[in-house]
Amino acid sequence: MNALRILLADDHEVVRRGLRALLETRPGWEVVGEAATGREAVEMARRLKPEVAILDISMPELNGLDATGQILKEAPQTEVLVLTVHDSEQMVWGVLHSGARGYVLKSDAGRDLVAAVEALSRHKSFFSADISDVVLQGYLQFQQPESSGPAPSRLTSREREVVQLLAEGRSNKEVASALGISVKTAETHRANVMQKLGLHSLPELVRYAVRNNIVES
Repeated sequence: MNALRILLADDHEVVRRGLRALLETRPGWEVVGEAATGREAVEMARRLKPEVAILDISMPELNGLDATGQILKEAPQTEVLVLTVHDSEQMVWGVLHSGARGYVLKSDAGRDLVAAVEALSRHKSFFSADISDVVLQGYLQFQQPESSGPAPSRLTSREREVVQLLAEGRSNKEVASALGISVKTAETHRANVMQKLGLHSLPELVRYAVRNNIVES
């Protein structure tokens, strides 16, 4: 029987260490990689081809939602489980829309994580009890929750990457380097984002990113 290969992505080393210890108590389960940023998670998933990737939402360089979409594109055989402290209706909708099959709150990890990984390894979905209530009341009825600001889905995946990097304090040149694009293209993305969202300054962009959980405050 082949080992179940698992990728962990969380920007806190102590969290990754605890998750590894919990998961590797299961016979045949192996943590094949640990990532501290969303971008590292995508690269590791592409290279290591894990059966299950466990991602936090709030990570530097690339948040968990956008990392999920890229992982499923680069490694379609990988199932993604989001493990996070966020439980808002908007966040649940965003996670499910990204293609993740599992959503577990960190407060429930001790009880639910192993069962969640087992479910995803069989290509089944798994949600913490509180998240299941949100799914039943909202997502399965095709009702996107109200938002106090513009919905992140208005932006393309690349534009959300640009928003996150700018909100983290990167210059246009640094954004271009991180994404492998020209400075002119980075500037164009920035201008398009500001126009789409009706924003006029970098502080407004940072507030948008925090409000929509693209970066942590």
